Parts: sequence; structure tokens; C-alpha cells
Amino acid sequence: MAGGKLSARQKMINLMYLVFIAMLALNMSKEVLRAFGTLEQEISESNGVTAIQNENFMTGLSIKASDEPQTYAELYEKAQQINTLSISLDSYIEAIKIDMMKTVKSDDQDNFEVQDKAEFLDAKFFNGDKLSKEGLLFESNMIAYRNGIIDILGTDYPLISQKVNKQFGMEDELPRDSKIKVKAVKNQFEGQPMIASKTKLTRIQSNIKTIQNDILSTMMGGKQTALLSVNTSNYSTLLETPKSAYYAGEIFDGSIVLGRVDDQTKPNRVELTLDGKALVEGKDFSFEGGRVKLNVSAGSPGDHTLEGNLIFKQDGEETEVPVSRSFSTISKPNAAVIAADKMNVVYRGVDNPMTISIPGIPDNKVSGSATGLSKGSKKGKYIMRPGKGREVTITASGTLPDGVRINTPAKFRIKDIPRPTGTIRGEDGNGGPVRMNREGLEISSVGAMLLDFDFDLNLKVTAFSFKVAGQPTVKVSGNKLNAQAKSALKRAKRGGTVQIFDINAKIIGNSSYKLPRITPVFVELAN
Repeated sequence: MAGGKLSARQKMINLMYLVFIAMLALNMSKEVLRAFGTLEQEISESNGVTAIQNENFMTGLSIKASDEPQTYAELYEKAQQINTLSISLDSYIEAIKIDMMKTVKSDDQDNFEVQDKAEFLDAKFFNGDKLSKEGLLFESNMIAYRNGIIDILGTDYPLISQKVNKQFGMEDELPRDSKIKVKAVKNQFEGQPMIASKTKLTRIQSNIKTIQNDILSTMMGGKQTALLSVNTSNYSTLLETPKSAYYAGEIFDGSIVLGRVDDQTKPNRVELTLDGKALVEGKDFSFEGGRVKLNVSAGSPGDHTLEGNLIFKQDGEETEVPVSRSFSTISKPNAAVIAADKMNVVYRGVDNPMTISIPGIPDNKVSGSATGLSKGSKKGKYIMRPGKGREVTITASGTLPDGVRINTPAKFRIKDIPRPTGTIRGEDGNGGPVRMNREGLEISSVGAMLLDFDFDLNLKVTAFSFKVAGQPTVKVSGNKLNAQAKSALKRAKRGGTVQIFDINAKIIGNSSYKLPRITPVFVELAN
């Protein structure tokens, strides 16, 4: 946009104009008339340049108002009002010039020496010593332009308002060699050569275009200054860090930056994804001033990536500001960690469930390793099936937010499954013999159980020995008395004790594991 300062060429034109006005009091020579004509042409050319600048300004401002309505819509509305007033007055004056030049032969349009008559404007603007209807219209149009511009400017631009009032106020003027003020129209146009009047009218058109350019440039400059001004409502301090968490003893290398947060920097459009899923305005995010306020779930434990673009329109073209940020989600603690120091034990022959985690590191970046260790169905869950030996070392490995990998080993003792207890009819004999009827014993099942063991294991008896006092020991396959054992049972005395021993059992689902010797069970016959 063109600034409000006058170019050297414009200053020269202004100076020449003042000189020629002073020469009007002298006898108009042909050279003076030609000089007025040359000056009028210079001003017309300058007006064309300024008009193009103003048109470009309005076009650019229209694009900005469309791209950033919250910033430029109000300014564009004022610019349109100013442009309408300026075009209206400029067109009115141009019509006067056209009508005036119609009185000059077409061959003499550029012959300034013959344009020395004052009859056209004298007849148009004056009726004796008073202004005619057309003269009053000219005066009122000038004043209306002044009032309209000043009303749009308000109190924001006092220097420009003073300039507009001076150039278009039509205050009474004091003619040279006179002590009585007269109407500005009368002083400036009555009795003036046609080419001089045309130059004055072109000069007014120049003032219109220059004033419009000054106003638009000043308004735009003020808007840019406001946008760049620093105050607590425009900006906020933001903290940038290369990683999301730090550990004791590390150097904190974050940066404090200044971020614009008012609605002047609101993007025209937002395209964001979280872990590849598109975010929807109104549901997943909203605008708060210049902020894009997210409203999404932190998701499952692990790293999450926010990517996309903030899209701004500038001069009708879209400019993309890339977004690439990440954050980590960790499991919310819901229990204290309490461990018995002497109870780091895993049992051979069973699936030992284990949880492996490292505080501050997402589960998806933690892994465990050891002989016999395998991953479970859920994150952070493992199954330990120890093999030979008396100890196993389980190592928890994880990657810190800064990319450093850590390893933490822990030793566990390996113990065998404790000795099972034999049962009959689901009853064990640790409190003494199991008392039951002879008939009940014949149909009851021999079993085995692990008393006070941390794992619920299903044991299946595959064989046992049956002994009745005074009778040979009977070897039984399965978990119930066979015919030979029942025959021996019939020879037992009432109140006698029957022994069930050498019980063999296996773990259902792990038949290869050899259980310790199972304690026998004794039965006292009730009949």
C-alpha cells in the first residue's frame, strides 16, 4: 500500500500549483496558459497512479476480510464507505470537467492557449454575486464529502480529519487585495480561465484520491501495529520441552516462548489427527481466541501423536502451519506397591502370573525377559513357568521419554509344589481317621488336594494302594475301589481302620510334572 508521505514529484506539482495560482493576478500570457495545461496533465497522470494504488488496496483488503473476517471485516467496511464517498465526488467533478470541455472544439482540446475563457463556470456556478443552484450543489457536495469522511474517521485520526476539513470544508475565503471574505467557490472559480478552473478541479480530484490513500494506509498501519502489539490479552507464555518428563538429576532444557492467543490469530481451518484418526470441530476441539482447545480422551497407556495443519488464508491463498506433537499416557496408579522382601517366590509346575511395569514409562515401552517367561494376554502381564534350578532372574526393560533404555533385574526363588494331602470323599485325615460306613467307602472317590496353597490346582488321582488289617495290600488303578479292594473291605472288622496310601496323582493340564509323595488317608469303619 502507498504510504501517506508525498513523493518528490507530488511536492513539485504542489509547488507549481501555488506558483500558478499567484500568477492568476497577473495578465495571463499564452505561456501561463500552457503551463496550467501542462500542470493539469501532470496532476491527472498522478491521479491515475494513486487511483490504481487505491484499487489494489481495496482488492487486497477485500481478500483479507474474506480470509480473516474477525480481523479485517470492520476495517474493510469503513474502507468501502470511504471508497463510495470518494468515487461519488470524483465522478461529480469529472462530469463538470467533461461538460466544460465540450465548449472547446475537439481540435483544441490540447490547445491550452485558447482555453482562456471563464464563461462556462461563471454561468454554471454564479447568479450575479450569489451562487447559482449548481454552485450551491458543488459546495454542498464538497461539504457532504468532508462530513462523511470525518464521521467515518471519528476521533481516531485527528490529523487526517483536520486535513479533510481544510481541503473540503468550503469555508469563506479572503481574496487577494480584499478585506471581505467571500464564498470559497466564488474566490476559486469566478472569472478564472477555463484551463485554470480545470486544473483546480483536477487538483480536487487529486485531493480526494490522496486523502483516500492516506486514510486507508493509516488504518491498515494501525491494524498491523495492534496485531503486533504485546499485552496480556494478546499473548501468553508457553513452555516448550523436548520431552514430556524428566528424572531427578537431569538438566531441564525447556524453553519459554511467547504465543499469540487472541482471536486475531484464529486459523481459518484445522486439519488434525490423533494417532491417525481425524479430529472433528465441536466434538474433539473448539476455538478459544487463537487457541485450538482439544477435548479428546488421553487414550490407552503409551505414546500418542497429534499431527496435521493449522490453515490460514493470506491474500487469498492458504498457508499451512504444520503440527507434530506427541504425548504419553501412563496407567493411573490404583494401589500401593507393598512387597514382602523374603517372598519373591515362583513355583515350578504352575503358571505364575506376573505384572511387570516401570513407573513413568508406558506399558507398551516396557518388556520383561527371563527363562520360562512369556507375555500374557494383557499389557504388562506375563506368565512365569520356571524350569530347573533354585533361582531365576527376571529383567524389566524400558525406554525413557528421552530415548534412554534401562534394565532392572529382580531375583526370584524357585520352589516345588508342596506335598499334597490324600482325601476320601473330599475329606482329608489330618485331624484323624475319616469315619464312614463300609458302603459309603465302596463308592467314594480317592482324591488329593493342596492345603493352603496359593494356586488352585486340579489334581487327578490315577492309582493308590488299599490295605485292610490282616489282608494283603491291594493295588488299585483309578480313583475308586476295584473288586479286589471291595472284597478285602468286606473282611474288615467293625470299627477297624483302613489305609489308603501310595496315592499317585497328576496336575490336570500339566501331567508331566511329578508331584511330591501324597500323604495317606485313614478310614475308620462305622459298621
